[in-house]
Amino acid sequence: MAQHFLLSAQARTLSLVQVMRMSDREAEDCFRAVRWHETNGEPVCARCGSVECSDRRTAKGVARWRCKACKYTFSVTAGTIFANAKLPLRVYLAAIAIFTNEVKGKSMLALSRDLGTQYKTAFVLAHKLRESMAIEMKGRTVGGFGREAEIDGGWFGGYQKPANRREDRRDRRLAANQNGKRKCVVIVRERNGNSLPGVFPSEAAALSFIRSRVEKGTTLHADEAGAWNDLHSRFEMYRINHQEAYSTDESCTNWAESFFSRMRRGEIGHHHHIAGPYLIRYAQEASWREDNRRLATGEQVTRVSALAMKAKPSVDFCGYWQRHKTPKVAAE
Repeated sequence: MAQHFLLSAQARTLSLVQVMRMSDREAEDCFRAVRWHETNGEPVCARCGSVECSDRRTAKGVARWRCKACKYTFSVTAGTIFANAKLPLRVYLAAIAIFTNEVKGKSMLALSRDLGTQYKTAFVLAHKLRESMAIEMKGRTVGGFGREAEIDGGWFGGYQKPANRREDRRDRRLAANQNGKRKCVVIVRERNGNSLPGVFPSEAAALSFIRSRVEKGTTLHADEAGAWNDLHSRFEMYRINHQEAYSTDESCTNWAESFFSRMRRGEIGHHHHIAGPYLIRYAQEASWREDNRRLATGEQVTRVSALAMKAKPSVDFCGYWQRHKTPKVAAE
């Protein structure tokens, strides 16, 4: 029997030990290589795009450049998700390695202990990485003629601890007994392809999202939930009744269930509370991990680093801790 890829040496191309053995200059070179790959790591002005830049490295060795055209002084993280960075670049690279090497997510309390930072520093940093991952899903569509995709919904967040005595317990499925924080995460996942999550009040509220993000000609697989009935007029559909079987020769939603399995274990084992405006970011993180699960560790770290260098300053947390604004996370 052939060895599973994730158990092979080819899957372990970068470890945290290798990152921590790097010098600050080597970590800087890594970020320069992924941000300015068109110029082989040579700095490009973050404001005007000029390649005519002079080295203005500080006395402590922190990399700075000054554009000869617009006189703008910038660093390798200027204008990115790590703009106004306070930590050394090696710490950010280590954080990316720690974050991506986890299979079902990383506790931000554990990340703060690993990096030796405050909890809120690790909290914001982890959300910035999730925000970077979401770039790959912006405007994404799935499916097409001859392709198959699965749709399903799962409820997350807003946990209410049941009362101790049986007579005091309430049926939390009823709207009157809910706190309003519990939302439905709907996943659209192409078989042998990419996935696309969204957060909605119910499965029925996701129909317009599915119609706009699933290409015509796609064959959809769904469970017996009545919310998907209206999709029959637009797509060829196969349904599976989970009260009778988890899968049949005609249909199953096992790909979608794999996404929920990863996200559910992340909620239960690492995060515990993922309700509110942050829920979409956790769903996007789980989606990214599912889509890239068979990439080697070094390739995953490089991809997340490149996305972080591509991303603009955070729309969720830029100015949040300074009380300049409250976080308003929008679905991509």
